[in-house]
Amino acid sequence: MKPVHRLALALLPALASVGTNAADAPWPVVGQQGLTRIVIVPVAQARDRDAYLRQIQQLCEPERTCFLNFYTNSSGAALESPLPDAIAREATAVYRRSAKQGAEALRWSCRMQNEEPGCF
Repeated sequence: MKPVHRLALALLPALASVGTNAADAPWPVVGQQGLTRIVIVPVAQARDRDAYLRQIQQLCEPERTCFLNFYTNSSGAALESPLPDAIAREATAVYRRSAKQGAEALRWSCRMQNEEPGCF
């Protein structure tokens, strides 16, 4: 069997799982400022609390301090750090977990109009 065919066969299980787990696919982390990582949210999942919780579980180590800032990129701007203004204006949520304080919070941007108290 040719090496190319062996590679294709080896990749089939991974490719098959892409379509079934698309909702759980990792969101791009485009940079970090101090402890805070910058995460790009697919526009279709921007209001899906459960999607954020799945991403937080993937991105943050259990019982460790973790700071995430979430943004959409509806304009398709280049993903770079610092964020282009087109993305920086599209904040969706922030997640903060302090291991030292024993506290965690997911807060929504007021622009998301989620009717939750404490939006930013």
